[in-house]
Formats: sequence, C-alpha cells, structure tokens
Amino acid sequence: MDIIYFLAGFGILAGIYGVFTLGLNVHWGYTGLFNIGVAGFFALGAYTAALLTTAPPSPELFEDFVFGGNLANTLQLGIDLWFFVALACAAIVSGVVALVVGAITLRLRDDYLAISTLGIAESVRLMFLNEKWLANGSRGLSDIPKFLGDFVTPKQYDLLYFAVVIIVLAALYFVIQRAINSPWGRVLRAIREDEEATAAAGKNVFRFKLQAFILGAAVMGIGGALYAHGFRYVDPMVFDPLLATFIVWVMLMVGGSGNNLGALMGAFIVWGIWSGTQFLPPEINNPNLRFFLIGFLLVLVIMLRPNGMIGERRRVSEGGT
Repeated sequence: MDIIYFLAGFGILAGIYGVFTLGLNVHWGYTGLFNIGVAGFFALGAYTAALLTTAPPSPELFEDFVFGGNLANTLQLGIDLWFFVALACAAIVSGVVALVVGAITLRLRDDYLAISTLGIAESVRLMFLNEKWLANGSRGLSDIPKFLGDFVTPKQYDLLYFAVVIIVLAALYFVIQRAINSPWGRVLRAIREDEEATAAAGKNVFRFKLQAFILGAAVMGIGGALYAHGFRYVDPMVFDPLLATFIVWVMLMVGGSGNNLGALMGAFIVWGIWSGTQFLPPEINNPNLRFFLIGFLLVLVIMLRPNGMIGERRRVSEGGT
C-alpha cells in the first residue's frame, strides 16, 4: 500500500506542475509570449487561497499596519471559504495582476518581456517575504485547511486530493483545448507566427495577447491554490525561480510546446526524474545529480526531437503548396 500512497503524492505534485505547464503553453506555446515569471503567478495563487482560508498570520501587525486597525476589523481574511471558491479567487487575483502587468509589458518584445516578467515575479516573492503583516514573512503560512476538512486520514487525504488535482487538471485541459481550437485560438497562433501580418489582417494584436496572458496567468493561479491546499504550507522559498519557473519551462520544452498533451507529458516525465532520484544509492545520490539528469534530458530532446516528445501538429491547408 505504501507504493500507492507514494504514487498519489507524486501524482499530486506532477499534476500541479501540469497545471503550470498548461498555463505557460498558452503564453509561449500558442501566443509566443516569453514569460519567465511563472513563480509570481504561482505565489499569487497560493497565497490568495491560503489567506482566504486561514486566520491572519499576525493580527497585531496587521492591525498596526492598516490604519490603526480600523480597516482590519472590517476586513476579515480568516474566513472559511469553500475549496473551489478559493481556487476561483486565486484565478481572479492572478488574472487581475496579469491584466495590469500585461497592459504595461506586452508592448515589449522577446527578452525585454522576459526580463520584465522575471522582475515582477521576484517583486511578488519579496513582497510576501518582507511584509510580515500580510503573510508572516519568511515563516510562511501553515495549517492551511484540507479539502473536505478532517473527514479522512492523512494517507487517505493524499488519495482524495490526487483525484481532485486530476479532475481540475482535466477540466483545465478541456477548457484550454476548446479555446485553442476556436477562432480565438487560431488568432493566437497567427500572432505567434507573424505578429505584423496578423495586425495587417485587421486583428487587434495587443488585445489578443493580453487575453492570452490573463488566461495563462489565471491557470497558473489555480495551480498555486492547488499547491497551497495540497501541502498546507507556503513560504517565499517555495517560489524560488528554479523550482517555480525554470523547471516548468523544461517540462514544456521536453513534452512539446504548442501541444497541451505534450505539456502534461513533460510535467510528469520531468517530475518523475526529479523525485525518482531519491531512490538511488547514497553513493551516487546528491542534490546536483537531478539537475544533471534533467539537463541531460533537455539536451537530448533538443538534439533528437526539437519540437518535444509530442510536438505541435502543424496544419496545412488543402489548397496550399
């Protein structure tokens, strides 16, 4: 039975990373938006869900900070919200922040957009790290409520939550797949291929890019909320760019950019390598080995299958040459 519980724990994290790769695929795979600030939307989603479903971490600091406590007495963060409402709020907060950020940064291109999103992600992380009144600083938030409360044992909770993550992941996959196969999604792919030609065809390129940026960010926010309720603890170190941004990029590149199924496959494969190293003999197992294995896999995929294991299927019109 232990192997079943281990696989459930593995599936929870792999599924959550699958949510992040779906969001990043909307940005990069379908629209060509070079976003390396995944960690920022991850943090926003996780902290939103945590703050809405737990008591304020430092009531005294909160009251001292917000106008002597007058507003703090009115605004109660420690309300017991239903789990899926917390997911929705995480998506909304991430989407609203993406709207503001996108309105400023989406007029930039390539490396400038990447630098901007990375800087914003770090700003979000440092805000939660330094503003103790908001999220308890470096100590983080703990005792985040479980889904369905205490009706199940800790081991049974892993099995239950694995099912929840898979259901949410499947729902997001279905929604994104329908959106990408719609006329809206075809415009996104046209922007990715040739932005100027798409604008010449009468499409509002900036508006479509902003919509895609908001959608991808909202999906990442949902992933952050799933993480918070699954592991019941968040702190700023969780959102280190290595584990919260760049590994998601590796997952997308390995699985296949521009293909949602490939994005999910990459998430499970890369996380399988990352977590599987714990079973290696102590003589060869060290923290740097997993970096080497994932880097080796990425190089191997780039050399043998540049489009990923399941790359995007390019469509050619019947009348084309």
